Amino acid sequence: MTLRICNFIAKWMGVIVLLVAALSLVVPSSLAWIGTWVINPMLGVIMFGMGLTLSANDLKIVLSRPKDILIGCLTQFTVMPLLAWALTKTFSLPQELAIGVILVGCCPGGTASNVITYLAKGDLALSVGMTTASTLLAPILTPLLVWLLAGTMVDVHTTGMLMSIVYIVILPIVCGLLCQRFIPKLTQRVTSYLPAFSSLAVALTVGIVVSHNADRLMAAGLLVVLVVMLHNLFGLGIGYLVGRLLRLQRPKTIALSIEVGMQNSGLATSLAVMHFAAFPLATIPGAVFSVWHNISGAIIARIYSRDRK
Repeated sequence: MTLRICNFIAKWMGVIVLLVAALSLVVPSSLAWIGTWVINPMLGVIMFGMGLTLSANDLKIVLSRPKDILIGCLTQFTVMPLLAWALTKTFSLPQELAIGVILVGCCPGGTASNVITYLAKGDLALSVGMTTASTLLAPILTPLLVWLLAGTMVDVHTTGMLMSIVYIVILPIVCGLLCQRFIPKLTQRVTSYLPAFSSLAVALTVGIVVSHNADRLMAAGLLVVLVVMLHNLFGLGIGYLVGRLLRLQRPKTIALSIEVGMQNSGLATSLAVMHFAAFPLATIPGAVFSVWHNISGAIIARIYSRDRK
């Protein structure tokens, strides 16, 4: 029964995140009593779960398919950051929102992309490999890219951001891997519940950010929602186009499209809270992206899985 409930939660993650975001926007007091400090520990727990589910085969993919992984990471860390920067300029976003959009664009792929790739009948092993590689590269590339694209707007403390990503992302993943290595039986028992737990953690993170910034989000209005939607949709489209231009097999093209378009927006929100506290609106794009990319992911998975041409 418990496992059935967990599967239900994981399946309807996008709807749950949307409902929590809507509630937090309409009734901010519902989650505003929870401090934003809990966001980092929750993201760390999600990354710990990722470490629990990674296997030696997943890590081998990074080494055994270097060409595919390189294509994925290059596309990930060029298309999404440049798209973010271009959209902030095109729509003349206020500085605070622009920082948030650029943060989202410079983050690695999110673990939700693996679920969506599976549903879309894409190359799941490649998706996991690209998520792993981009996450491991994030401590260096994310601060560097944020500095390059947003350094003229605000002081970017690249060293501090690097260490934050190490603490929030890399260390929890390593701890998960160690648990998997030394207490495998316990790990196997809990992994079935991790997708549901991660879904609830993402929903709670979005709800907390929205509740603390409801007034600002209402003021920002449809503009930030439009920019976030375009960022995600262009990422999905360009990722697919790159795969077609390189004549990759369809499952690989699907994995590339989804991996590029779906960012670790929770990390973007966490970095905004930690390093851009003077710009509260910088947390909003990550929260909106968390809601939207789960909705678009579910839609694109249905389209890809049906279109077998």
